Amino acid sequence: MMDDFTFTVAATDGTARTGAITNPRGTIRTPAFMPVGTAGTVKAMYPEQVRSLGADIVLGNTYHLMLRPGAERVAELGGLHRMMNWPHPILTDSGGFQVMSLSKLRKLDENGVTFQSHIDGRRYSLTPERSLEIQDLLGSDIQMQLDECVRLPCTEAESERAMRLSLRWAERSRQAFGNKPGRAVFGIVQGGEVEAQRIESARALAEMDFHGLAIGGLAVGEPQDVMLRMIETVEPHLPTMKPRYLMGVGTPDDILESVRRGVDMFDCVMPTRAGRHGQAFTRFGKLNLRNARHADDTRPIDEASSCPAARDYSRAYLHHLVKSGEILGMMLLTWVNLAYYQDLMAGIRAAIAEGRFDDFVGETKAGWVKPE
Repeated sequence: MMDDFTFTVAATDGTARTGAITNPRGTIRTPAFMPVGTAGTVKAMYPEQVRSLGADIVLGNTYHLMLRPGAERVAELGGLHRMMNWPHPILTDSGGFQVMSLSKLRKLDENGVTFQSHIDGRRYSLTPERSLEIQDLLGSDIQMQLDECVRLPCTEAESERAMRLSLRWAERSRQAFGNKPGRAVFGIVQGGEVEAQRIESARALAEMDFHGLAIGGLAVGEPQDVMLRMIETVEPHLPTMKPRYLMGVGTPDDILESVRRGVDMFDCVMPTRAGRHGQAFTRFGKLNLRNARHADDTRPIDEASSCPAARDYSRAYLHHLVKSGEILGMMLLTWVNLAYYQDLMAGIRAAIAEGRFDDFVGETKAGWVKPE
């Protein structure tokens, strides 16, 4: 077992790069997609399935685990890895996204955020220090600073206020994390869609000795071209030899274009959420299994897929499960989607290593047909 958290770049193709993050719990091949396990589970999947698809790391949610079952209880049960039977790396977010998404249930000031639980109405305080304490109790391998994420579009004054507050919280988060061998803490770049703010945030965070830097506050309502422009703006100011994590992204197209601009890590609820709502991501594009055209279709989703759910069940059967609200339909389509995402990441890594990433992007997009 290694005692340290390390990141190496094995190959580059333009700005795109492939490499590996190593820590005592394993190696994370990059670019990496992290399935989201909000409450200690990747919804509708067994941990063994998630691992078998090629996932090296999953994400847990500090806010939701703080509320239920409680960070102290998770620690008493042996930590999140043991509780959810996932002995591999885990990244936990800081709760910062809920500062935005649950804005009607919180009060924010310089010290932190006071939440009203959406479960039982109890009030909780989340400061940069408490967020890191909770993540430490959970036992996560990669921890995130507490930040304030604002929904786009917003005024320049609002994004600047949130960016500067996030920088002050970053300093407190870095100090609270201290030195934990084998674990890491990431800072989060904010600044809305204002280039100067993004650059200022990235430069300040780069000086704070974080183990990696995330780009936050994107995929929150802005068009894709704005998101990509912000990545292009920030990338030159991020340390070359530290991982770059684009939070909450995204569609397969978002991932391809973000990798092209130098991003190493992604997470998104999209593949699991889509699976629970009857949609499948495939190499042919996105399929809506609710559509009546699938009712008599005996073909599988993809007969060449390595995923049994995509290969061994007919579209007609999946359509029936979805329309009937059967849990099996949600499980099978989630399996299909996570398999596609992990296959996409494997293809990306191989293409970068072979110096043919642009060709891979073109071939992949050419395979997508009009969604059904």
